[in-house]
Amino acid sequence: MAFNLKFVTTTAYKLNQLHSNFALMNKPYISPKIFPKTLSISSVFLCSSFCRSFVSSTMGEACTVDVTMDAVQRRLMFEDECILVDEGDNVVGHDTKYNCHLMENIDAGKALHRAFSVFLFNSKYELLLQKRSATKVTFPLVWTNTCCSHPLYRESELIQEDVHGVRNAAQRKLLDELGIVAEDVPVDQFTPLGRILYKAPSDGKWGEHELDYLLFIVRDVSVNANPDEVADIKYVNREQLKEICRKADTGEDGIKLSPWFRLVVDNFMYKWWDHVENNTLENAADMKTIHKLS
Repeated sequence: MAFNLKFVTTTAYKLNQLHSNFALMNKPYISPKIFPKTLSISSVFLCSSFCRSFVSSTMGEACTVDVTMDAVQRRLMFEDECILVDEGDNVVGHDTKYNCHLMENIDAGKALHRAFSVFLFNSKYELLLQKRSATKVTFPLVWTNTCCSHPLYRESELIQEDVHGVRNAAQRKLLDELGIVAEDVPVDQFTPLGRILYKAPSDGKWGEHELDYLLFIVRDVSVNANPDEVADIKYVNREQLKEICRKADTGEDGIKLSPWFRLVVDNFMYKWWDHVENNTLENAADMKTIHKLS
């Protein structure tokens, strides 16, 4: 069925004036027993109607995705399956990124999912920030921590022991978003410091409702940002981050911060920065508490 649909939807037709038929242009190499060389107008209409009906019935919401959505982001919204959890971080199911970020599902209490936020420092104890790309569905063109994403509903990212599944996901996304290779960020070098639960609307349609794992790591890395994900990057020290927050508060230079990043900055960032500089991150870890922030 998939082959037939692809054939029908990607093959061009031209009108044969003599026989009032549509003749195939640029035909793929297939057996004539499978498809005729010409299709009647009624056959084309019937096939088109079938395709629309089939896609609508099997993809549901996918057919109504904003046509302005970037192709890469659209693909990820329907291919990636997030891990649904309750407020105690117990896995209760899975759903697409699309469904997990619709405000109607968030407001209905059906979209709480597991997420992670990576805070990567270099050997000078500067924090790497990224500006989310303009094509991001939620919170485009805002500054945030190094990497923010989701562990997916797959065996390697569901591992609970030592937060190993979330660590695997963090390593995967650092490569996807920032081109940071796995060898530069070994999974055992991430220190999980805590978990936060928050909800934040992005616009009228999209938003976030996440149980977010906060992972800190100190490594010197090479960065090759993916423009589909990241518009800009910068390393900042404490004072520079405070200045960025001040500008975000006043609207100066059009600077905006992601809500989850701002919650971490306001509640934990600077005391945890002390532990980064003193190489005592493990002393700051509290993975038993889920902090509900707003």
